[in-house]
Amino acid sequence: MHAVGVYQALPTDDPRCVIDVELPVPVPNPRDILVHVEAVSVNPIDVKTRAAIQGTLQEPRVLGWDASGTVAQIGSEVTYFKEGDELYYAGSINRPGCCSEYHLVDERIAALKPKSLSFEKAAAMPLTSLTAWEGLFDRLGVSHRNESDDTVLIIGGAGGVGSIAIQIAKKAAGMRVIATASRPESSAWCLEMGADAVISHAKPLEDELSRIGVKDVPYIFCLNSTAAYLEAMISILRPQGRICPIVAMPEGHLVDLNAFRAKSAGLIWELMFTRSVWNTVDMVRQHEILHAVAELIDNRTLTHTMRTSFDTLDARTVRNAHTIIESGSTIGKVVLRRAY
Repeated sequence: MHAVGVYQALPTDDPRCVIDVELPVPVPNPRDILVHVEAVSVNPIDVKTRAAIQGTLQEPRVLGWDASGTVAQIGSEVTYFKEGDELYYAGSINRPGCCSEYHLVDERIAALKPKSLSFEKAAAMPLTSLTAWEGLFDRLGVSHRNESDDTVLIIGGAGGVGSIAIQIAKKAAGMRVIATASRPESSAWCLEMGADAVISHAKPLEDELSRIGVKDVPYIFCLNSTAAYLEAMISILRPQGRICPIVAMPEGHLVDLNAFRAKSAGLIWELMFTRSVWNTVDMVRQHEILHAVAELIDNRTLTHTMRTSFDTLDARTVRNAHTIIESGSTIGKVVLRRAY
């Protein structure tokens, strides 16, 4: 089967950065689904994984953790799906990625794709939707039907996770949503996604909140550099509030946790891959979340976040997608459609 692989950490202007390869079609384990991939989207984790490769690999590392496609074969213990079903999912970081013609995924972390979306638009949704849903509901503890008009500050609202987090917080949880952005086009996108207000993360957050009449916030969902904003987040966090970051701290970076103690505040991380990597007892929750998101998309509560698309899935377009992600100015999601 055709796939796009990485052998070494090279810049995207090097044609060897990612390479078209031929690999055997994988065989499903008992709870696996073999998916004929129709579309994938590219996320920062793809870029980070490529950059982290040490030396030159003997076998290609296939990237990609966002896909939609059709079930080609099921494992012996699969009960949720049948051949021919149209799925979307994010996969697991400890397995080969989905930039390939066929791909294996555990049935507990996949779901039927939204009926109202094409394969391309559906592929834009899984990883970011899972991250946003888990971050808001499972980590921050936001209520699904918020009746107190609580406010969430989403730092980095125009990116892939921010685009859907704004929608979920506003339309599924009924919260007041303040998003951050640094450019006119990204600010406009946040407002289009449903943010009540947009402030600049290029300026002091405390000043920016004051500008719109806000003293502090009970929930902060940080989707940009955690280290860059941690001190400011503690300052603007309401007593007994919670902060949920998704970006790892630099190695060796020290944090004064006493600042959280003074406010009886919480710092809790969100990593979408935790459930699949550790095979947690509630791993099936990702299947349930994706099902809920699909229903919200099909009833027009949520909208897709695809902003850029390519009509092929090969080494050239994967390199282009990585270049876009590395620019740091991505709005929405970048999607590639299978053409073989």
